[in-house]
This record gives sequence, structure tokens and C-alpha cells, in this order.
Amino acid sequence: MSIASSIAVSGMNVAALRLQVSADNVANALSDGPLPSSKNAANIPSAYIPLRVDQIDTVGGGTSATVGAVSPSYMPIFDPTAPYANGNGMVATPNVDLASEIIQQILARYTFAANAQVVRVDMQMAATLFNITL
Repeated sequence: MSIASSIAVSGMNVAALRLQVSADNVANALSDGPLPSSKNAANIPSAYIPLRVDQIDTVGGGTSATVGAVSPSYMPIFDPTAPYANGNGMVATPNVDLASEIIQQILARYTFAANAQVVRVDMQMAATLFNITL
């Protein structure tokens, strides 16, 4: 594999991770739970902790990514009907911004497509080079 393809594949891997993390965030956007400071005698699961992807350059070309928690991970909302609401009727809801998640998914799509095109062109260039030398 050439250097250009190797760099593009690393970009495709990060794009796939970005899409996976964003899809998890959207799927769990309504996964409320008790506030961390509340008593949880019933052992009700805590609110989903949304994640974010931090992309960094790697030495020698390419990119890699780390996944970390969004901070703050929850927002208190008023829902007195929830069985895990505290005395003031507050529960924790994941700090997921759906507009940002849509942008992340679109970014992942175009990043993946652009890197796939780099791999295609690199393969075509290599094939042309082999045809010239034969």
C-alpha cells in the first residue's frame, strides 16, 4: 500500500469512528437517569454519557482519533413524573446537541468519500505506472 493510500485509509477509519460515535449519541439522546447527586436506592442506570471524537495528526502522515466524554455530560431537566426524579423533580438528560450530531454525520460521510476517492486515484495511478513499465 502506498503512503497516499495509507493516509487515506487512516482518514476513512476516523470517519467511520466519527459516524459510529455520533449515531450512538443520537440513539441515546433521550436516555435520562437520576442526577448524579441524587440518591439512587433502586439502582436505576445513570443518564447516557455522550461521547465526542478528537482527531489528531500522526507522525509520518495520516490521522488518528480518540474518543472522550462530552463535558458536561448531562443537563438537569424538570421531569417530576420520572421515578428517579429528585425532590425538586429534576433528572439528568444527556448533553446531546442533535444539530451538532447531524453535522458530525455529514462530516463523516464527506470525509470518508474524499478519502475513498484518494485510494481509487492512487490505485489507478499505480496501474498506469505498471502499464508504462511493461
